Amino acid sequence: MWSALSRLATPLLLALPAAAQQPYAGPVFDAHLHYNDEAQSVVSVGSAFELFRKNGVKAILANSRPNDGTRALHEAWKKSPALGVEVVPFIRVYRSRADYGTWQGNREIHAMIVEEEKRGYYRGIGEFHVHGRDTDTPVLKDIVDFAVAKGLVLHAHSDDEAIEILYRHNAKARVIWAHTGFSLPLARVEEMLGRYPSLRGELSYRSGVADASTLSAEWKALLQRHPTRFLLGSDTWVNERWASYPSIMGGYRRLLGELPKETAERVAWRNAAELFGLK
Repeated sequence: MWSALSRLATPLLLALPAAAQQPYAGPVFDAHLHYNDEAQSVVSVGSAFELFRKNGVKAILANSRPNDGTRALHEAWKKSPALGVEVVPFIRVYRSRADYGTWQGNREIHAMIVEEEKRGYYRGIGEFHVHGRDTDTPVLKDIVDFAVAKGLVLHAHSDDEAIEILYRHNAKARVIWAHTGFSLPLARVEEMLGRYPSLRGELSYRSGVADASTLSAEWKALLQRHPTRFLLGSDTWVNERWASYPSIMGGYRRLLGELPKETAERVAWRNAAELFGLK
């Protein structure tokens, strides 16, 4: 059931052979969860929460295209906290696929974000896609300024140039870097972490993290040098990712088992929990 892109996902996100170390067994914060319109027709809200619980996921960063999927998850959790999985809702910038590639210059998107935020429970804006100089628009600057004013975190699927422009728009921004630049050299990733203390990398689809069935030496060292700066996520952007959710989380757990316990717990749970004030 894998799409072509899903088949090219890094080994980090696939079921891996058992490593010598015990897999990480603690709580997980899924910091990149989509509940898009196409998923809602095949995965009910109740089934989604059951899937999270079965995989030890205690909180999710939820966003959807359009935002009604996120609202459905959040409202279910607020109505019944006994579901056991806290929902941290983000405002998506896409009303439909037609907004891809144009949203950053569309005043209607800014107005939609402002109106949606009035619901009073959103914690961020994104995931959004923007690259290079396309980031340098008055509309996107206004969105970044609005996020800072309202204490919202940005979730950016972007290259390093776009991340720099987001911070140039407002140095007080807080940014989750979806996929941590994909294949960007690690020296550049580390440079970005040093330059922007509020930047956090999210690991889905990030190439080079796993070498065959184990953490690569370079990434193992990077995570231990910067244990407070990384999050993990499933990126359920297509329905195949929902079907593969246990394999995705199982892969993370096996790789995290190769790290010191404190580092593994931070990447899996505590970094995101502290960012959003969860216990």
